[in-house]
Amino acid sequence: MMESDMLLISVPGSTANLGPGFDSVGLALGCSLRLSAVLSKQWKFEAESKETEGLSEGKENLIYLAAEKAADTFGKEIPPCHVKVWSDIPIARGLGSSAAAIVAGIELANELCGLQLNKKDKTRIASLLEDHPDNVGASVYGGLIIGLHQEEETEIVHVSEVNVDAVMIIPPYKVFTKDAREVLPSVLPFKKAVEASAVSNLLVAAIMKGNWELAGKMMQKDLFHQSYRDVLIPEYKDAARIAKDLGAYGSAISGAGPAIISFIEKGQGKGLEASLKKEFQACHVVHLDIPNHGSTVSYTKHIAAN
Repeated sequence: MMESDMLLISVPGSTANLGPGFDSVGLALGCSLRLSAVLSKQWKFEAESKETEGLSEGKENLIYLAAEKAADTFGKEIPPCHVKVWSDIPIARGLGSSAAAIVAGIELANELCGLQLNKKDKTRIASLLEDHPDNVGASVYGGLIIGLHQEEETEIVHVSEVNVDAVMIIPPYKVFTKDAREVLPSVLPFKKAVEASAVSNLLVAAIMKGNWELAGKMMQKDLFHQSYRDVLIPEYKDAARIAKDLGAYGSAISGAGPAIISFIEKGQGKGLEASLKKEFQACHVVHLDIPNHGSTVSYTKHIAAN
């Protein structure tokens, strides 16, 4: 990267789990985190949107920490940059804001240090930081991913085209992942775990076959987390019921919540959005595209201020 270059990075937000696909199924969403970076004498992160207000301006920033991790993995040192950060991904709402920041940092290191990472490499490093591959994998690949993250390796199956519309109900409050995990049980009885696994398997099989009616049914049968987390998200049960009555295939808590995602036939998303806005006036309701591409990188010329 030359001093006259400006590096542009865009990373989509994501939803995870889709109900029973806990910590293993992720879907890219049509919201994004965007960076513009130029070489500088020291690291500085500058907010350019409402969602990035109050971000850490120095090396404690999550984007920097992810970039440093990626560079350290290959024994490289990142040159300092002035990074402007714009995002329309709501923070702590279950739309993958932290995962997008991690992926953005890895893309930043990849370009600044010439690491030549492929998508699998990026997802592996991101999963080591996030501890699961669903959100980060969707942000790297786009579309839908099914992933497994273990200490020794991270495996991803990518589905680029997802023929369905998605509508988000986003409550005005935040739910932090730490709190959402604390309400989960530490163990499941063996019989219940087998049933929960079967529900998850059928969800994935239905998605791969494009059978969204069955996939939606499996979302409601989740045994891993939603019945425990709904105490943190009072809108969830009503949202799932009302969306179903309005023609949705099914609904699920998006990631750790509190956002709720509903899936409906392709082309029907705007109608569902309009109907749900009337039902959930205290929430932000939006139809989001499902991008078939993940994080992107480009360059433009930087004109320094006089």
